[in-house]
Amino acid sequence: SNGKSAREALKEKGLLEEFMKNHPYNPSIKFNPALAKITNEPLTNDYDLDYYGIISIGTPPQFFKVIFDTGSSNLWVPSIYCKSIACANHTKFNPAQSSTFRSTSQDISIEYGTGAMSGILGYDTVTIGSIVDTNQMFGLSEDEPGSTFYYAEFDGILGLAYPSISASDATPVFDNMMNKGLITQDLFSFYLSRNSETGSIVTFGGIDPAYYTGNIQWIPVTSEDYWQITVQTIKINGKVVACESGCAAIVDTGTSALVGDPSSINNIMSLVGIHMDQNGQYSVNCNNIGSMPDVTFVINGAEFPLPASAYITQTSFDCTSGFDPTGDDGWILGDVFIREWYTIFDRANNMVGLAKAV
Repeated sequence: SNGKSAREALKEKGLLEEFMKNHPYNPSIKFNPALAKITNEPLTNDYDLDYYGIISIGTPPQFFKVIFDTGSSNLWVPSIYCKSIACANHTKFNPAQSSTFRSTSQDISIEYGTGAMSGILGYDTVTIGSIVDTNQMFGLSEDEPGSTFYYAEFDGILGLAYPSISASDATPVFDNMMNKGLITQDLFSFYLSRNSETGSIVTFGGIDPAYYTGNIQWIPVTSEDYWQITVQTIKINGKVVACESGCAAIVDTGTSALVGDPSSINNIMSLVGIHMDQNGQYSVNCNNIGSMPDVTFVINGAEFPLPASAYITQTSFDCTSGFDPTGDDGWILGDVFIREWYTIFDRANNMVGLAKAV
């Protein structure tokens, strides 16, 4: 579906146990007391692969780690009805323990680029920071096949794309926030930290000037399903290298890489000096990062350069490509792009705002 390499299982499987030891999940973490109607939701940066935050569902609250995903539109979490291995090691929602839960007889099933879930729909109170969203429809998973979600650090997904792609026509969380007047402005903004640092944040109902410098460039959404925009061209050293006559791209916080079609991405990688090693991995000599050129996206007349420090992922033990050549229809500007460019998703005006991230 849409060539999405989203929600990947952790690449460094061995590091997962290490991560769990160092970051024990603590449901009593209290949210930043935020201004009324503007909520900053802190996110955890999981090896620059996934960014997730904590929400609660039900009364009294049951806490879940979710990916705030602009590439899908449903909210779902694991439930006690789920027998998959992915549910065994994640928090499960128990509707019997919530006084505000309402059941439905509706089914839901969602397929992601990797991973899938199916289950039933229910309504309950969802709390994100200081925002209390009552009667929110969400999925209770009964089946999460395969290992993708088993290895994931998050429990579920909170979709922030348009209602037109919501499975079972469930009203998305942000649409309820808008419809009920729970936020001051009908937009939300993402700052994603680099190099597995803390400090990533999604701001519901506002734009936080602490996280960007310079002007915001506003770009029209071309199709109200994903957050789709048009990239005019992609350049290296002033020369057009891909997307010669414009191409569709979605801005997707739930995809870690920068995804494009194989011929374009392979061309870009060879031009910047990323080559496949004997293991079939696209690897880079870490010493070369300083001399590799920017890859510049021209969008709505403005230039958005990605330096090598953005498109190369540097871990403690190697340097790998942030490009993914598995896209088949259009580009995905994933976290590799968003880390460099603070991104505002404006539903009131159907625009994406981009500004240089601090």
